[in-house]
Amino acid sequence: MFAAGSACAADLSPRYAAPASAYTAPQPVYSWTGLYAGFNAGYAESGDDAFNNLAGATGGKVKRAVGGVQIGYNYQLSPMFVVGIENDFEGGDIKNHDALNSAAVSLPWYMTGRARAGIATMDSRLLFFGTAGLAAGEFKDGPINKMKMGWTAGGGVEWAFLPKWSAKAEYLYTEFKHDDLPDWNAAKFHTFRVGVNYHFDLFR
Repeated sequence: MFAAGSACAADLSPRYAAPASAYTAPQPVYSWTGLYAGFNAGYAESGDDAFNNLAGATGGKVKRAVGGVQIGYNYQLSPMFVVGIENDFEGGDIKNHDALNSAAVSLPWYMTGRARAGIATMDSRLLFFGTAGLAAGEFKDGPINKMKMGWTAGGGVEWAFLPKWSAKAEYLYTEFKHDDLPDWNAAKFHTFRVGVNYHFDLFR
């Protein structure tokens, strides 16, 4: 009888066993590696000495809308660290003029080539980055047009809101210097912009 009771208990015990915990798959980590391209818009703001060799310059801060396109490549070294390169082309009539509006120095367009490095968080979807590199632009001083070289540096944040789309907010400081145009020897301005990138499957 005791043997039969033990057998019955053995048969019944699995029915009352605690259920096994359900397996939860880990969230996939986003990868920034690959080629991307997109567009941006914002404004450029120059300081009081942005074009500081212009005789009788009106002074004050000069703000102009800017917009452009960018293309770049990221490589994710680890879930946290991302490096890359980016080139952009910006249009916007950044300029200053003298008190009589008889002379003006302007920068209709410029472009940059920069390295980027950043730290990714939130399953790697949120990227905080710094950036620095070279800048080139066409300056107009009356009838004179000249290409000038400079440098740029800044930083920003980028959020991958979809598998192939990201949005960014970015700040850049850009400076050009030279003294072979009659009315200027320096151009310094700050750019604040937002942008959207599409991430291709190439080179991922």
